[in-house]
Amino acid sequence: MPLVLAINPGSTSTKVAVFDGVTAVFAESIAHSAVDLAPHARIADQYALRRDAVLACLVAHGVPITALSAIVGRGGMLRPVPGGTFRINTTMLDELRTPGPREHAANLGAIVAHEIASQASLPAFIVDPVCVDEFEPLARISGLPEIERRSYSHALNLKAMARRAAADLGQPYESLDLIVVHMGGGISVSPHRHGRMIDVNQALDGTGPFSPERAGGLPVGDVLRLSFSGRYTYDEFFRRIAGQGGLVAHLGTNNAVEVEQRIAAGDAHARLIYEAMAYQTAKEIGGMATVLCGHVDAIVLTGGLAHSDVFCNWLRERLSWIAPILIYPGQDEMRAMVEGVLRVLTGEEQAQEY
Repeated sequence: MPLVLAINPGSTSTKVAVFDGVTAVFAESIAHSAVDLAPHARIADQYALRRDAVLACLVAHGVPITALSAIVGRGGMLRPVPGGTFRINTTMLDELRTPGPREHAANLGAIVAHEIASQASLPAFIVDPVCVDEFEPLARISGLPEIERRSYSHALNLKAMARRAAADLGQPYESLDLIVVHMGGGISVSPHRHGRMIDVNQALDGTGPFSPERAGGLPVGDVLRLSFSGRYTYDEFFRRIAGQGGLVAHLGTNNAVEVEQRIAAGDAHARLIYEAMAYQTAKEIGGMATVLCGHVDAIVLTGGLAHSDVFCNWLRERLSWIAPILIYPGQDEMRAMVEGVLRVLTGEEQAQEY
């Protein structure tokens, strides 16, 4: 089977794995200290640090670059694209290196993958980046012409778990109508019609249910009054919404296990907030069922919160009448990226050009 190197940069770490087909040969998370990152004014300037860490990891595990068949990096904040596997090209790299309002560590994935791949003339790819946009025209319209609804989501895991659900249902992904729900630090709820992710709440910093770290949809008037109150700078208020909202704001933690322990110990307020998060998630899922005109083959729950029997049972109580519920706890981004590359290498899917 092909050996594929997967690279997934995060804010303070770089995950590295080599897969033999869909079996991990090794997987490691390399931590980057604040001291290591401090000399780099921009995230894009960290690429040499991240590249060298990945190369050292390969050496430590005895995997020469020449033994690899391909390299895949985590997709970054690019222009809207359809779902799928993309070859890393000059246009993509130029955009990821250009300063912009949405710099993110994930942008380094393609840059590092390309640089290492070029040493051995290997193909390099990204798979289902956060900017996957398969919206239909109706999904783009908001109540103000100046603001268009945008598709930013946990697309990699949403697409991977949709394909997994299709395999378990014994049908092609492209023949099914699914609602796929990623429940992590943010919660993305997406209806998939015949292999296309035709809508999703903007979980990054916008609409939908509140989550462990994000405030979700808020009354706009109250947001305006608070934002102009003088209590917060723009950056402070943005962090309040995305990173310090949701469970963090209400309960001081983003850890669902801790919240459930508090509930078990009799904390009524923790139960109220936790159940409210499930209530809002169920409402979003129910709303997305209308996007599919009520024809839903399955509801797919994934992400860290899918480990929680308490949370998933609350969702079952409100949603089981819509469709069967399939649960795939956690997320395996590394394997999901590799699976996208394997679909190209085996001819199941055509690589797209950015």
